[in-house]
Amino acid sequence: MSTQNGRTALVTGGASGIGEACAAALAAKGWRVIISDVRADAAQETARRLGGEALALDVSDEAAITAAAEEAERRFGPVDGLVTSAGVLQPPTPPENFSAFDFDRVMNVNLRGTWLTAVAFGTRMARRGRGAIVTIGSVTSLRAVPLHAYGPSKAAVAALTQCLAADWGRSGVRINCISPGYVATPPLQKAIDSGQRDPRSLEEAAAMGRLVRAEEVGKAAAFLLSDDASAITGVNLPVDCGWLVASHMGTYGGVPPARGE
Repeated sequence: MSTQNGRTALVTGGASGIGEACAAALAAKGWRVIISDVRADAAQETARRLGGEALALDVSDEAAITAAAEEAERRFGPVDGLVTSAGVLQPPTPPENFSAFDFDRVMNVNLRGTWLTAVAFGTRMARRGRGAIVTIGSVTSLRAVPLHAYGPSKAAVAALTQCLAADWGRSGVRINCISPGYVATPPLQKAIDSGQRDPRSLEEAAAMGRLVRAEEVGKAAAFLLSDDASAITGVNLPVDCGWLVASHMGTYGGVPPARGE
């Protein structure tokens, strides 16, 4: 597996969860990593642990994103890799009980924030003729779920990824989407601890019978940003322990148990 020594990658939402796992995987592959997060103190702490740099950033603020792209390249040189992991969740909610304010908040961060960040950094990559971007989608964008803002926001992220891949391909910029399944992140663990989610049902819904580990998403992101993925652009890669392929199996009695020897 190749390393990316001397190259710089920025990860939004990089202070915890999937973003932190992506940053850790990139650092392990030799990238110089910039941890970007709305929580400045958390970004500094994660950067300290990973031997990277920190940059406070609210992806819902267009002016802040433009300033962050300028500051990152002024302080650290060209940013050759980007992971847009910053996002917000929503609880399962009937549509009649989900406010337009909450809908707009999810769209503003998940979709608009991804768009603004990708364009701010991707435009610079395109001008230099090189770079790679990974956006973070979700398997909830590919099946019907009671997440009437979150799922559509992530579906739009996947579509946006394809549009940018086609637009920037001849400028040397690749962009791919990762759609994680249910990942054992702090927000999900909090929901499990409070009784809002049943971990057994989440595990049973996946072909592999378990939750995704954040580091597994991180390794996929590191691969897609690396030269090993040099011919891959515009794809939406599920990292879901087989949640998508198993989602229909309940109609036939559920996922079969493991075969013994």
